[in-house]
Amino acid sequence: MSHALLGKWMLAYDGAVASDVFKALADPTRRRILDELVERDGQSLFEICARLTAKHGLGLSRQAISQHLAVLEDADLIRTRREGRYKFHDLNTEPLERIIARWLRPDAPERTP
Repeated sequence: MSHALLGKWMLAYDGAVASDVFKALADPTRRRILDELVERDGQSLFEICARLTAKHGLGLSRQAISQHLAVLEDADLIRTRREGRYKFHDLNTEPLERIIARWLRPDAPERTP
């Protein structure tokens, strides 16, 4: 595959990935989940539910939080790992880094306030 075609394919792929990320970030509950994982990575569903209730007053069911986690996982913003019967959720910032890098201009002059 030529470099030009590869570049166009990557832009299309990044666009699809970016839309998943933006969709995932559009919901305030999902942003709070990410905030909690920034503060303490590797949490179980139970821990995430408890923190959302205690810190944010969110009384969502475990099923609702699980559905939010599935959207975040589909967007690759979180990754899961199993240890025995427990499933832990880890933050993955790579999709955000790709989005930021896409629009960064290394040759742009620095802005002053």
